[in-house]
Amino acid sequence: MGCEPFLDAMFGAPDFNVVVGGRAYDPSPYVAFCALISMGAQQVPMETLGEERLGGFFHMGKIMECGGQCATPKSKSALATVYQDGTFVVKPLNTHAKCTPISVAAHTLYEKSRPDLLYGPGGCLDLTQSAYVQQPDDRSILVSGALFKIPSTFNSKYTVKLEAANITGYRAIFIGAMRDPILTGQIDSFLGLVREYVREQHVHIDEHWQLGFHKFGALGDNIGNGVGEIFIVGEALAPNQDLANSLASTARIACVHGPYPGQKATSGNLAMGIGGKMEIEMGECASFCIYHLMDLNNGEQGAKALGNAKEMTGVLPNDVDAIENDNSIFGGVADKVRPLFSWKQVIVGENILKYDNGIIGELSITPTPSLAKNSISISKGARDGGDDIERRSPRTLGDIAHIVRSKNSGPFEITFDVLFNLREVYLAVKGSSLLSSAVISELFDIKEGDIIFCGFFDQALAFKATLPRTTGGLGSSSGGFMENDVHASQQYLPLMGLQLPQGLTDVLVGVL
Repeated sequence: MGCEPFLDAMFGAPDFNVVVGGRAYDPSPYVAFCALISMGAQQVPMETLGEERLGGFFHMGKIMECGGQCATPKSKSALATVYQDGTFVVKPLNTHAKCTPISVAAHTLYEKSRPDLLYGPGGCLDLTQSAYVQQPDDRSILVSGALFKIPSTFNSKYTVKLEAANITGYRAIFIGAMRDPILTGQIDSFLGLVREYVREQHVHIDEHWQLGFHKFGALGDNIGNGVGEIFIVGEALAPNQDLANSLASTARIACVHGPYPGQKATSGNLAMGIGGKMEIEMGECASFCIYHLMDLNNGEQGAKALGNAKEMTGVLPNDVDAIENDNSIFGGVADKVRPLFSWKQVIVGENILKYDNGIIGELSITPTPSLAKNSISISKGARDGGDDIERRSPRTLGDIAHIVRSKNSGPFEITFDVLFNLREVYLAVKGSSLLSSAVISELFDIKEGDIIFCGFFDQALAFKATLPRTTGGLGSSSGGFMENDVHASQQYLPLMGLQLPQGLTDVLVGVL
């Protein structure tokens, strides 16, 4: 849900101390509180606050829901001072951290498919003209320029997100390590034989089942050179737990005793026994089955008070009685524009003491700090977050980038961020062919046409690419069968090791 149900509850119970909500768009509580104060005594439709003011409220909410993530180093919490025109100042509460123009601008990259246009309930947050200006305390940033576009401006309707998962079966796993280089050098063919053995032992089973192997450790260049070990996690998925257990047990036995070409050690292939378990029952396996947007009619986006039909968002108070008595207000379908959500007021404890909830009557209309419109206050050669780049002989993207990371963007996408702390380095990379959809396609073995987003974000001196999440070459969601990186936080290594072309290296040596 969006911010409207929170706003309804706040107007309906203005002496609230705490608001507890269900599944909601992350900025919603922050936007609702700002809208409550901005509207004053009378609740009005959200769009009457204007694109600039709402843009600031939503941008602030996007930043604050992650606390001190916008600071460097990232911290636990942050404070935002919001002004009536939608501008705001943000700073970390950790006195050893600070916000910089780049660290705040970069926050819109985090867990997002793209950093400039952020869609959610009620509209789209447009950050293409956002500006970030360092304040005199060297810890705070003044943010401006965000716009919030309501759905009608881009020929759409108010939407809410629907999420659901279903049970795809039951899982069991086994774990152990293989250390013999003769075996680890042919691990894929060996595990293929294990899978075939398990199939032969369950030929009588008509139900569909799956078996996969996670491999961790001395892979890639280390295989066959006589060092390292491979840690194996065998994962079975079946319609019931007993069958999953049987599949995992059979696969483990095959891993322990299976023969392979060149074998010298005949006493067992797998070091096992961690936790005293041979197999581990994992129970039900869930997978996303619904992750969709649902269009709403005007008036459905809000919340009504339980037991009170006159609490409706999107409908002004004077219209409520008319709606209840005259279905023609909405073309004879008044029952279809009732709010989808509800709220109730709960008193916790004996309610002996009264506390002010912090709402104040007088607000500053505009910020007092200086504001440089549509610009980033960062001087030529200025660095953000310390000097952590290779200056003498950079060879890879990891040598010249300040941050290289990967993360979920929803359950079906993985997004990659590359941030630079030198403007000259960023511009050199942007002007080269180092980062492009063709490069991303080759690095991650994906068709260019399947790339969801690929581009640069000047405000944060950053590059972003977003890809569909896959398992075994097929589309998948996080957390399902054969998942081994549910946050997708370890997928960035191909980017970090990307080799710099000689022409770019020559330019960077002059810059660094």
